[in-house]
Amino acid sequence: MQAFDLTMEINENTPVFPGDPKQEIKQFATIAKDGWNEKRLLFNTHFSTHIDAPYHMLESGKKLSEYPASFFFGEGIVIDARGQNPIEPDLLGVTQHDMVFFLTGHTDRAYSQDFFKNNPVISRKTAEALVERKVKMVGLDSFTPDNEPYEIHKLLFKNDIPIVENLVNLKPLAGKRFECAVLPLSIRDADGAPCRVIARL
Repeated sequence: MQAFDLTMEINENTPVFPGDPKQEIKQFATIAKDGWNEKRLLFNTHFSTHIDAPYHMLESGKKLSEYPASFFFGEGIVIDARGQNPIEPDLLGVTQHDMVFFLTGHTDRAYSQDFFKNNPVISRKTAEALVERKVKMVGLDSFTPDNEPYEIHKLLFKNDIPIVENLVNLKPLAGKRFECAVLPLSIRDADGAPCRVIARL
């Protein structure tokens, strides 16, 4: 069994979407002073690797707490879309209830100055095809599948398809099917949440 962590590390330099407040990571307690180590964390719900619920952009959209726990487990597939902008790959092999992740290579430059520029976007044609196939969720190794006015976000959300953003380490899984767990923090009325994403071959 091989396991792959597809989660961006949370640290002081994890990129923050322009306009959002920067994360705060502080050492709250130390063994030397208090007898234990403990950190205090402050960041938004859409930070690092995270999942967007439909409620993120739709007033009547589902909140994360409205999905059963079983929803966050399933079969995943990574589609290699490197060099495509817009993303319009062959969706051969994508079936109902799949977690579909697009490999773009964009998070390879997550710590560079231009991370929030020239990002690959999912075409409407591709998004409509994913909706038609009734996939479970859509993700990619970038900070967003589209830009303002976020029509792709809203199209997926209207069909109760959450979006996973800022995935990493997708290359070893390109073209493969695997078991996947996307585990968001349990936050009341969540519009989204940081999540741990683990794939298993």
